[in-house]
Amino acid sequence: MSHELIFFAFFGFFVLVMLALDLGLFNKGDKPVSALNAAVMTMVWVSFALCFYAILYVNGNFLHNIHSIDELRVLIEKFHHPIRVSSNDFAISLELYNHNLAIEFITGYLVEYALSVDNIFVIVLIFTTFKVDKKHYHRVLFWGIIGAVLMRFLFIFIGASLIAKFSWILYVFGAFLIYTGAMMFIKRNDDEHIDTNKHPVVKFISKYCKVYPDFRGNKFFLKHNGVTMLTPLFIVLLIIEFTDLIFAVDSIPAIFAVTKDPHIVFFSNIFAIMGLRSMFFLLVNVIHKFHYLKVGLAFLLVFIGIKMLIHHQLEGIGFSNVHSLVVILFILGISVVFSLLFPKKQPNHVAVSDK
Repeated sequence: MSHELIFFAFFGFFVLVMLALDLGLFNKGDKPVSALNAAVMTMVWVSFALCFYAILYVNGNFLHNIHSIDELRVLIEKFHHPIRVSSNDFAISLELYNHNLAIEFITGYLVEYALSVDNIFVIVLIFTTFKVDKKHYHRVLFWGIIGAVLMRFLFIFIGASLIAKFSWILYVFGAFLIYTGAMMFIKRNDDEHIDTNKHPVVKFISKYCKVYPDFRGNKFFLKHNGVTMLTPLFIVLLIIEFTDLIFAVDSIPAIFAVTKDPHIVFFSNIFAIMGLRSMFFLLVNVIHKFHYLKVGLAFLLVFIGIKMLIHHQLEGIGFSNVHSLVVILFILGISVVFSLLFPKKQPNHVAVSDK
């Protein structure tokens, strides 16, 4: 068994154990997730990501089982790591590689986590529009996360295969991210809404499946007059999966601007996705306060897109992943600070007399 498979096996087992604990221990019964519980789980997942960063920083070479300077050079060239190694000192070169791998992971994790915040805006809108009871949020998001992990796995390794075969596709990704960022900025003040009858998922499912008209507790399926039917809660789950699929089209190319190693892309993606659910419950009641975050995410996508388009020139002037990390932190920090310093003005409502 290769070291990559061993890494994946341990990581997969870890994710399954944490999901089981989350569902069976931290959230027994159908009840709304408290802010305290959400804060604890958010800190837990962030801590796990930082621990993984530390593991890569010290022993990142174990991922690809590197034993010689020649193997190291092959990997650096294959995944376009922006580092140069010395043929005279394998230990120092390996240390440099490990440090770069760790920076790539934490930068990709931060990018994915930041872009997930925009996903939270949409998830809140979906739950509100379909009038989902708050005590069922966790169940929907739990299964939604599992589906997202599987979809991201396919997207990431398909994307890596395309990049390996067609290097020019990075320029396509870069142009697409610039366009996405520009459109996000232009539409930053638009009121988002969902038409429950015209949503493509609702229309498709209604056409080909039997759907029960009302919610039935936390059930996704039920039998009615001997016929198995889908419940509206399952429709909401499918809409969230569909939404994540759309967001993956933006977020995965964005991380490929940070690292071309699909394993690092996958790990950073999954850690961010696993922390998304707890972050949702932490921010659900205050997300509207960060109204400049969409502007920050728009600039973030444009920056990453430009980085993809001129990555050779940036490497030539010594622009490293550490510099990218600083720029990303600056953009996100400014958007959060501006949101808090300049809160969004609430519209004045004129009281209407009952007389």
